[in-house]
Amino acid sequence: MTTFGRRDFQFVLLRRMADFQQDLVEEALGRLGAGRAEMREANRRWQAMLHSARTRSAVGRYRSVLGPPEQHARQKIGDLDCEVLTWELPLWPELRFQVVTVPGGGVVNEWLVRAPGATAPALRTVQDLTPWSCTVDEVARAFAPAQPMEGSAPSRWRLGFVAPDAAGVPQQVIAEFTWGLLQRLPEVRPLP
Repeated sequence: MTTFGRRDFQFVLLRRMADFQQDLVEEALGRLGAGRAEMREANRRWQAMLHSARTRSAVGRYRSVLGPPEQHARQKIGDLDCEVLTWELPLWPELRFQVVTVPGGGVVNEWLVRAPGATAPALRTVQDLTPWSCTVDEVARAFAPAQPMEGSAPSRWRLGFVAPDAAGVPQQVIAEFTWGLLQRLPEVRPLP
């Protein structure tokens, strides 16, 4: 079996995003010089690693696939002293894949975040929320207070919030994210 590396891991992220953004995924596969079959095979191998009897911890798995983290830090979240690890992924140079763990190794978050020093998008209206343009934390900050909602899979999140449309009319919005990256706005409606 060939080694599973950073390139393959990007296919895993794309596989879940393809449920919402097939055109963007096709474009990304083209930039990687790959097709859907390679993406599906990488996802199959990833799933096999996740469910193997000899599976590693989540952090061990990421380290074996992505190599040493680009950044390693400690962060206090409530009463917990968490470990934050980030890796660069060539497909998204402005973003980093971040894993946050609690003491004992349990994973709290596995998602894409804005790279340090990278320019975050200006998020002022609903029209600024385009697929793959922003991350969960950027939307939550721009349209606070945002309400986290359960996603349809472990790699998916939803946020509910109020944002103005281009005319300044407040809209109730639900945004869906895959691996922390905005995918779509399934609900945008005027406030009651």
